[in-house]
Amino acid sequence: MTSSKTGTRTRTTRAIGITAGLIGWLFLVEITSGILQGYYVPLISDIVKHLGIHDADYNWFEAAQLLLSALVVPVLAKLGDMFGHKRILLVATVFTAVASWGIAFAGNFTSYLIAFALQGFYTVWLPLEIALIFDRGRRTGTAASRTRRAAGLLVVALEAGAIIGALAAGRLFTAFGQNLQLTLIVPAIAVSLVFFAIWFGVPESEPMPGKRRLDVVGFSMLTLSLLLITSGLTFLRINGPGAFWVWALIVVGVAAIVPFVRYELRQDDPAIDIRVFRQPNMWPVQLTAGLIGISLLGAQAPLSTFAGTDPKNGYGLGLDASARSTLIGVYLVSMIVGAVLFPLVSRWTRPRVALIGASFLVAIGYLLFLPFHQETWQVMVNMSIAGIGSGALVGALPAAAAAAAPRGQTGIAAALTNTTKTIGGSFASAVFGVVLLTGATAVTATAASLFGYMLVWTICGLGALVAAVLLFFVPKLAFADTAPEEGVAEVPAPVA
Repeated sequence: MTSSKTGTRTRTTRAIGITAGLIGWLFLVEITSGILQGYYVPLISDIVKHLGIHDADYNWFEAAQLLLSALVVPVLAKLGDMFGHKRILLVATVFTAVASWGIAFAGNFTSYLIAFALQGFYTVWLPLEIALIFDRGRRTGTAASRTRRAAGLLVVALEAGAIIGALAAGRLFTAFGQNLQLTLIVPAIAVSLVFFAIWFGVPESEPMPGKRRLDVVGFSMLTLSLLLITSGLTFLRINGPGAFWVWALIVVGVAAIVPFVRYELRQDDPAIDIRVFRQPNMWPVQLTAGLIGISLLGAQAPLSTFAGTDPKNGYGLGLDASARSTLIGVYLVSMIVGAVLFPLVSRWTRPRVALIGASFLVAIGYLLFLPFHQETWQVMVNMSIAGIGSGALVGALPAAAAAAAPRGQTGIAAALTNTTKTIGGSFASAVFGVVLLTGATAVTATAASLFGYMLVWTICGLGALVAAVLLFFVPKLAFADTAPEEGVAEVPAPVA
């Protein structure tokens, strides 16, 4: 018994030593990722004025970035599994840096659109980081638990970076005498410095031995399917549900998954190993990512507009821009709390139970909006509850996918949680936009608009509730640490 405990302590000490320095460098990367996500939002009005476009045109920039990220993340993650995750992380950072500089010097709609879309390469950072951490812990048998803890810290960095970016942008714009170009150079400098942090501070992972090939045909089929689905959802938001060709795009995109799956099942080294992804410790995680993406990526804009609506319309909080920023800040802080708590709760219970609990928190938070949305404090409480659950899941889902994947597929497994989350967010953004626009143009505007918001919260809450139920299908001992070996261990550790 003493020998077993000593061995466990030694293994834990080795794991801390291996991953501590790595997490420190990756912490900087995720702070920068958060800055990119928070920096441009306060400057949207000034960017629109600088480019000479309408406010609504800015939606194209965000849509293009979401589309590109959905397409490139699986390919880059697979290349990381094949050739080393650090190497591909550097490649993605180069693209992100070039795009960030492009944004700073863009002078028209087209150039900004291209640059902003290419900046979406940063979305592969977190999946590659998860794969790097998991690879370092694999040789000590503590990969799953260390990755959960590290993922929580990375989400803390991500949300802290978003807060820093949102607070810094407006202040720097004022300090630079409202020089937009000079203000936009700041995130480009940050990304450029991160490249060197990765180069000098992050060790490379160990790809599987043996010759591997990139399944070009498989990825082409997957890309076509994702392109049709996400494009259809984007045009649904823009053109509305009356355009039949929009629905045709979505249906064809979904149908294209069938030949893709059949093709992949015949490949020795497929783009996505379907056999792995239909296992009970994997498919609920991937579906959960998509369902949580509905609220995580789709509900923030409706919440902001609801908070800013004058109560004389029969609903809304009537908050000004500063108060709305505080509301968003509360949500981001609650996400940080959730990210920190998840690995602790996983140790007290089991990772599966913690995932289920986090999903229920998201469901409870949004469903509470139905009876309680009249006062600011009620909205803050609701968002805090949902934020704790969301913060836990942002890092926990890719970490769980990596733990469930066999060696050589951790990157693609983690990355696909990002892709399904993006698809869920695109779906929500399209549907919510149609619902709220229909309500705003109805004859009985007040009742219809309030019903639209209630429908948004219901969809978010029920989506998270379904995710929690799906996670009950995950085996009870899933995502546990594995016994260490000289190479790689993939046999679950014995349970006392």
